Amino acid sequence: MTYAPLNPISGASVGKVVALGGGHGLAASLSALRRIARQITAVVTVGDDGGSSGRIRRELPVLPPGDLRMALAALAADDDWHRLIADMLQHRFGGQGALAGHSVGNLLITGATEVMGSNPVAALDAVGRIIGAVGRVLPMSLAPLEIAAQVSGIDAGHPSDIHRIRGQVAVATTPGHVESVELVPPNPPACPQACAAIVDADQIIFGPGSWFSSVLPHLLVPDLRRAIETSPARRYVTLNLAPQPGETDNFTPLELLNVFTDHAPGMRIDGVIADEAAVLGSCGLQAACDRLGARLVVADLASNQSRTTHDAEKYARALRNALSD
Repeated sequence: MTYAPLNPISGASVGKVVALGGGHGLAASLSALRRIARQITAVVTVGDDGGSSGRIRRELPVLPPGDLRMALAALAADDDWHRLIADMLQHRFGGQGALAGHSVGNLLITGATEVMGSNPVAALDAVGRIIGAVGRVLPMSLAPLEIAAQVSGIDAGHPSDIHRIRGQVAVATTPGHVESVELVPPNPPACPQACAAIVDADQIIFGPGSWFSSVLPHLLVPDLRRAIETSPARRYVTLNLAPQPGETDNFTPLELLNVFTDHAPGMRIDGVIADEAAVLGSCGLQAACDRLGARLVVADLASNQSRTTHDAEKYARALRNALSD
């Protein structure tokens, strides 16, 4: 199936952008990028094992659809009809029956995958057309994956002991300190269309989001990693507004950046985008960016309603500043 965006973004000031991540963090980047980018591709993690996605992947041999659904909804066309369809995709069934907790979009993506001969890319393109998406959503791998992490500090009596935690939900909510993350199975196949989009991109953005379970997994898919490293695109890392309870409890912005570079040794980083309140009093971030040869862009990125939620307009201005450099 050949894909062409139905709704190219008019008046865009930035070229072809690939955003990598998952969940609410990736949705925040897409909501900002749709205001400034001419062409957007979202490359989404496929390790979710909780809630509706977890139930679906335990019953059917398909990719967990939840993060893919959120990315599609973030890119829905602005007219009333397509926004209504996006709201329907996000709607979760209530009650106590078999459908309780499932979102309409998860079921639609799963059904489309089966109808299209177990082709998740064709299914996502089809759902993208239904909502008039202003960009394309792709999985990072064509195989459903499990996320595992090495975690210290779980046992207060033996704080240096390392425990291996498996599952995206378990990693995201673990006590202790996450040291590193891996994929199960290791060396999974990348989505070819995602690799092609990365090689063709002008800019690549990692984050924000659940650092170990949504952002870093992209670096652990060998073909995807090679595409990122060989792409002529400029590479940017957006740091989180606040530590995530469990997964990155007490992590400073500098620690987030250091963990990223530890999982991507030698990878060129051209820019780091951070919230001004998050980096207030955080020592060493500018020096770390200088060592990487990366420009540090600091701006107010948070919503006025919540310091843990990105404001799309503020984030778009910061991205335009960084990506137009």
